[in-house]
Amino acid sequence: MKAVVYKGHGEIALEERPKPELIEETDAIVKVTLTTICSSDIHIKHGAVPKAVPGTVLGHEFVGVVTETGSGVKKVKPGDRVSVNVETFCGECFFCKRGFVNNCTDKDGGWALGCRIDGGQAEYARIPFADNGLTVIPDHVTDEQALFNGDILSTGYWAANIGEIKPADTVVVIGAGPTGLCTMMCARLYSPARIIAADTDEYRLNLAKERGLADITLVSGRDDIEKEIRKVTDGRGADTVFEVAGGDDTFEMAWKIARPNGIVAVVAMYEKPQILPLPDMYGKNLVFKTGGVDGSFCREIMDLTACGRLDASFLITHRCSLDDIMTAYDIFENKRDHVIKYAIRV
Repeated sequence: MKAVVYKGHGEIALEERPKPELIEETDAIVKVTLTTICSSDIHIKHGAVPKAVPGTVLGHEFVGVVTETGSGVKKVKPGDRVSVNVETFCGECFFCKRGFVNNCTDKDGGWALGCRIDGGQAEYARIPFADNGLTVIPDHVTDEQALFNGDILSTGYWAANIGEIKPADTVVVIGAGPTGLCTMMCARLYSPARIIAADTDEYRLNLAKERGLADITLVSGRDDIEKEIRKVTDGRGADTVFEVAGGDDTFEMAWKIARPNGIVAVVAMYEKPQILPLPDMYGKNLVFKTGGVDGSFCREIMDLTACGRLDASFLITHRCSLDDIMTAYDIFENKRDHVIKYAIRV
C-alpha cells in the first residue's frame, strides 16, 4: 500500500509499505478514505518531536471504514464508517480512568498514531484499543464533516473545557490557524461575551470573523494587541487566553493580556523552550494550563456535529489524492495559497 513515511533528519517520503495486520485482540484495521496533514506532522518532519520514530507512517487525523476487528473489539464492526482518535488509550490505567488519556501508560498509549506507530496517511491503518479510539460516524455526517473529530476539533473542545469559560467572559485566542479556529468554535459553546482572535494572517482572521467565530480580530505586528484588549475590558485584560500559535513571542503575549487571576491555556506545540518570567508577572496570580489534548470527548463532538452545533468542514480549503500528498505537504508547510486544511482522498 502507499504511505507517507517519516524518514528522519527532516525527510518524509511517499512509498510502498505492507498492509497492516491485527496484532492484539483489541485492534481494528481501517481502510482510510480521507486523511489530512497536521502542523504536528510538520513538527515531526523538523525533528521537534523527540518521541517520533523514524520509519513510522505519518498521519493521526483521518476517517475510514473498518475492514477487520480483533476478537476483543465490541463497539465497532466491519463496514462501520469511523473517525479515528489522535490518541490510543487502554481505558484502564490511572490516567485513563480520570480522563487524562494523553498520559495513558500503555506502551502504545497517548499520541502514538503517526508518531511512534504507523498512522493514517496511508491506504490502511491498524488502530490499537479500537473500542476507545474509533467513533462511528452517523449516516448523515459526511467524511469531511467528521475528518477533524479526532484531533484539532478534539483539541479545541478540550481547550475550551480547561479554559473554565464563564458566560459573558472575554476570551482571546492567539492563533487563527486550524486549531485556533476550532478553539474559537468550541469556546462559543460556553457563551462568552466576546471572542477576540489575534494572528499575523489577515486572511485567517477574516475567515474567523465571517464564520462568526471571532467578534474582534487583531493583527499582530500592526495592532497594539494588549492595548486593544484592555480597551474592551475596562483595563482588566482577558478572562481566558488560549495560546494556540506557538510563535516566538506569543507565550509572552498570552500572559501579558490575561487579567489578574485569569486562565492562560497553552495549546500550542513549541519548537523552542519558553521562558516563564515569574518576577515580571508577580501579583497577577495567573493559572497556567498546558499539555497535549486529552481526546476524551469524541462521541460528544460527533453528537454536536450530527445535530449541527459543530461543523469544521469549512476548514478544508484544498483537496487532493494520496498520490499528490507530497505537493500538499509543500503547500501546507509553507502556508501557500491561503491553505487552512487539506482533505486527501485515499
